[in-house]
Amino acid sequence: MSRDFVIALFYYIDEFCIKFEPMFNKILLPNRRKTRMSLSELMTIVVLFHLSKFRTFKDFYISGILQGNAPGVLKGDFRYLSYTRFVSLMPRTVFPLFCYLSSLLKPSTGLSFIDSTILTVCHIRRASSHKTFKEIASKSKTSTGWFFGLKLHLVINEHGQLQAFQLTSGSTHDLIPVESLTKKLVGYLFGDKAYLSKNLFQKLYQHGLKLITKIRSNMKNVLMDPWEKLMLRARGVIESVNDRLKNGVSNRASSPSITKKFFCQFIRRFGCISTIA
Repeated sequence: MSRDFVIALFYYIDEFCIKFEPMFNKILLPNRRKTRMSLSELMTIVVLFHLSKFRTFKDFYISGILQGNAPGVLKGDFRYLSYTRFVSLMPRTVFPLFCYLSSLLKPSTGLSFIDSTILTVCHIRRASSHKTFKEIASKSKTSTGWFFGLKLHLVINEHGQLQAFQLTSGSTHDLIPVESLTKKLVGYLFGDKAYLSKNLFQKLYQHGLKLITKIRSNMKNVLMDPWEKLMLRARGVIESVNDRLKNGVSNRASSPSITKKFFCQFIRRFGCISTIA
């Protein structure tokens, strides 16, 4: 993480906040307490944390930001706030970061990959006593076994850049969110066997999107264009995005004590992935 990268990151977030804040302030309560640190500074710091190698945010903020020990950060780059005050302000960054993430989603390039990954919130044996995500998490089964948690559905282009995403309960079938995720896409969409559906293929084909998947072992072989077969093998790029995202999010119930904290952390990490993509 170089000095130039930190400056560029703050520049892009600050440019977004210049346009976003006037509209955002209209819906805020008039007596909301003001803070010394700007919204763009708050957002930049929480994104930088997920790019750093610090294990805890407290160490990152005190040592990395206030003392200037984080890579690419100098002492005095950000206006001073105590750690306790900064933590109390972090929830303010969730909605702006979500909007910033939405602004970073890439338009259709004619070539897209779709996949889903699980976010386990606790061991399957403790599902009945789990309370943190009781209302939204659910049991489901994948090729690796049973789990209790959520599902993250992603659509990326050939460069690994995010085009759409959706978070659902673990029991949601992979086919259900496909239409809403791909409504702005055209061209080719590559997925695994979980997206194999004749009805879905026809619906997507009507608005200019061709769904290409592998066939199951008990199905008749179908002739496929060599280029389409080659691109189907390149689906591994979306697995890399999934791995990078999941490894940065503390998705165990022991880390976030409340549901709100989990989604705050999730959106921050997602914004980080989109920024550097």
